[in-house]
Amino acid sequence: MLSRLALWWFRLTGWKIDGSFPPEPKLIVIGAPHTTNWDFVFMLATMTSCRLKASFMGKDSLFKGPFGPIMRRLGGISIRRGVRESVVEQMVSAFEAASSLILVIAPAATRRRSDHWKSGFYHIAHTARVPIVPARINYPEKLVTLGPPLIPGDDLSADMDILRSFFAGGMGKYPAQMSDIRLEEESGPDGSRAT
Repeated sequence: MLSRLALWWFRLTGWKIDGSFPPEPKLIVIGAPHTTNWDFVFMLATMTSCRLKASFMGKDSLFKGPFGPIMRRLGGISIRRGVRESVVEQMVSAFEAASSLILVIAPAATRRRSDHWKSGFYHIAHTARVPIVPARINYPEKLVTLGPPLIPGDDLSADMDILRSFFAGGMGKYPAQMSDIRLEEESGPDGSRAT
């Protein structure tokens, strides 16, 4: 029901999608820039428009009690805190166990401005050998653009340069809150690696 409402709202407001998802059954979709909670609605509507079911990560407390079944039905994947397995390891295991899984992540991990993205999406994709599909939001144009899939290689900076180039054309609802497109493992905004 939520996905239908999101799709209806997406079309009613005049937003469009440019591009398409590859046919692979397992993907990580990264959405940016992320400056408002509305971004989740746009990504959900984008996935619904393309007849795909999006999954997302949530802390395990959200899956307890009466809301647990609802969260799972919406595509939520419970992440256990305080266990030996890291979030990356838990998600790699989820990809290995699933026949199909499309995980949507906001790599900035915050609606506030940050000087870097969280690197979890990259390490999950690299370890699970799953393509990353970049989804760029541009509020002035009311456009979500889907980029070509990126299969992480052995050069993190080169891969991030590809993503930086793609996301350079995006504009969040609140531009002042847009995060720098670099990972903590990188030393500067030009993408050079830390030594």
